Amino acid sequence: MLCFKYTPSILSGVAMTTFPQKTCHIVVCEARGPRPRFPRVWKTRKRIGTISKSQKLVECIKGLSNVKEEVYGALDSFVAWELEFPLIVVKKTLKTFEIEREWKRIIQVVKWMFSKGQGKTMGTYYTLLNALAEDGRLEEAEELWMKIFSENLENLPRVFFMKMMSIYYDQGMYEKMFEVFADMEELGIRPDMSIVNKLGDVFQKLGMLDKYDKLKSKYPPPTWEYRYIKGKRVRIHANQIQGSNVEIS
Repeated sequence: MLCFKYTPSILSGVAMTTFPQKTCHIVVCEARGPRPRFPRVWKTRKRIGTISKSQKLVECIKGLSNVKEEVYGALDSFVAWELEFPLIVVKKTLKTFEIEREWKRIIQVVKWMFSKGQGKTMGTYYTLLNALAEDGRLEEAEELWMKIFSENLENLPRVFFMKMMSIYYDQGMYEKMFEVFADMEELGIRPDMSIVNKLGDVFQKLGMLDKYDKLKSKYPPPTWEYRYIKGKRVRIHANQIQGSNVEIS
């Protein structure tokens, strides 16, 4: 067998080179994660929210006169292209008018909404009742009150009774105020302390001291009251509220 041998002196002049090994990169694709987004070819307009729509409706109604046909026509044209009745937009419009004390506009918008068969809730009825009372339409307010009272005898909220008693108290109609209070007692609805104080003032004005004593004994002032201080519901003693001013937020 032929064999070649190299001496170390020969191998010392040869440079040993090392070749890098091949690396294999593996990309793992998971099924989860965000999908790739591609740029849209079409252009989209910004969607108009309910706040901007209600502001446009407020500006549209403010520029009109008090003629019923003109206001109703503007409201019909505003909702003509809506797929569904914009109930939220109308409610925000009513809230804006209530803050600005535009009682006639509230009456017009609510009656138009009722004519469309929309928004017949207790909150809307209370808004209409308050607007009629503030606008001086006492007869219409009484008609609305009798309608609500007859249709919702057992589940009528207490705020309606309190509102009507406040209206009669401001107008000096004490007999009707007593009738509403009698209905409250018959239905088992406990009056608020503001109503109790107003009734006490009326009894003292009319000289009914015996009824005043019965009223105070039946509905004594509460020992504890609840107030919202910095967003939290806190129980406070009634004497502490009368003695110092509590900041309500």
